[in-house]
Amino acid sequence: MPIQPGLYQHYKGPQYRVFSIARHSETEEEVVFYQALYGDYGFWVRPLSMFVESVEVDGEQVPRFALVQAEPSLFPKV
Repeated sequence: MPIQPGLYQHYKGPQYRVFSIARHSETEEEVVFYQALYGDYGFWVRPLSMFVESVEVDGEQVPRFALVQAEPSLFPKV
């Protein structure tokens, strides 16, 4: 499942900047590399499958993260 680099909004409200997809060194599971745009602006990784899944909010399925604005990738494709 391709993820575009850019600005995303979490279903709970905060925004994040997604940089790239990476692979776990031991399992080769694809993870999303992203940064919080609030608080200490921490960097995070989350399994791709979890990043793109829907969650239930008030009985309705909504995306966990929704693309707000796509941005060019900072990293070259390999």
